[in-house]
Amino acid sequence: MTEVQTAAGTPRAPNRLRSILAGSAGNMVETFDWFVYAAFALYFAKVFFPKGDDTAQLLNTAAVFAVGFLARPVGAWLMGLYADRAGRRAAMTASILLMCAGSLLIGLCPSYAQIGIGAPILLTSARVLQGLSMGGEYGTSATYMAEMASRKHRGFWSGVFYATLIGGQLLATGVLLVLQARLSPEALQAWGWRVPFFIGGGLAVVVWILRRGMGETPAFEGRPDERATTWKLIVRHPRESLIVMGLTAGGTLGYYTFTSYMQKFLVNTSGFTKGQATQVTAAGLVLFLLVNPLLGALSDKVGRKPLLITFGVLGALCTWPIMATLAATHSLVVAYGLTAAALVIVACYSSVNGVVKAELFPAEIRALGVALPYSLANALFGGSAEYVALWFKSHGAESGFFTYVTVVIVGSLLVYVFTPDTAATSRITED
Repeated sequence: MTEVQTAAGTPRAPNRLRSILAGSAGNMVETFDWFVYAAFALYFAKVFFPKGDDTAQLLNTAAVFAVGFLARPVGAWLMGLYADRAGRRAAMTASILLMCAGSLLIGLCPSYAQIGIGAPILLTSARVLQGLSMGGEYGTSATYMAEMASRKHRGFWSGVFYATLIGGQLLATGVLLVLQARLSPEALQAWGWRVPFFIGGGLAVVVWILRRGMGETPAFEGRPDERATTWKLIVRHPRESLIVMGLTAGGTLGYYTFTSYMQKFLVNTSGFTKGQATQVTAAGLVLFLLVNPLLGALSDKVGRKPLLITFGVLGALCTWPIMATLAATHSLVVAYGLTAAALVIVACYSSVNGVVKAELFPAEIRALGVALPYSLANALFGGSAEYVALWFKSHGAESGFFTYVTVVIVGSLLVYVFTPDTAATSRITED
């Protein structure tokens, strides 16, 4: 029996809250480390890829961004198995150490001018480490949150969980705003972009210490004495795995389109300055952060399915006109309003996506079941979002990307319609 459980195996309320918040804090730091790359790519693109115009340089950094996503399914597979065998806490502790190593390596990485082709190779290697970490982090921490939260409030805590993810991205944007205010563009490009990677590495050490003191979930400790394997996931839960991929595809593409890519879109297409684009993105993320727990709590009342369908319908109808209007506007107010509207739509997915996936699987295979199919879809659709968008732009057909996002969201909508509401069919039996 761990310190967070009563004799009956149910976590005490104060310890339950402390464990959920400790796990979520780690999620925030990992997301900060992950998104610092996207936030500062405008400044270090020339450091590692000095040849070509701005779009070509961003295309190269976007390719490395996508490589990190390709590593995420591997991390999800390894950490998911580890979490289902050794425990959620053990896997979450290991994932934060990988993120720390990747962040510090990027911060210390020499430039192309210093070591030539070795610079982008080291950058890519560091991004792979971060990808392995993020792949393991999401599935394990989402599983931990869902198993530790009470039945009546799992949707709310799912929204809080995603809010911490947004908080990490917002913190990355906030650090960018501070450095933009304090340093010249030349200083930012020369050395200032390294600062947030050192910050992220230091925060990861703090989280590692916090996670060592977390308790294990009753669901893991009460699981059947059955060794989790990839083969069991494939053979026993193929439908659930495919549902997770379908649930994720449209949501993750919409999320990365209107968060990490939006900053570059506002600069490269709309014509805003880097500072203005960062301000619009940061303001949108604040609203996005606040809305997620509210919608998560709503799902505890009305179910998960209505929110997912709302995202699918509004995302399919609004993505193209929002992106087309943003491309043509020169008004900061219009840019913020449209970005905020898009993020509220995405929040109908993001607020419940963690708990929906966890509720599909039994405890003995849950972490792997959440992590692996989610990471596969995330790599295919989320990680490639910037690269696909810039590819369309480089070929003079930027509106093709708007259509692509719309079509993928429609595909996910079909999955939402035909999937039972997990609020009523949850396989998490503990309260």
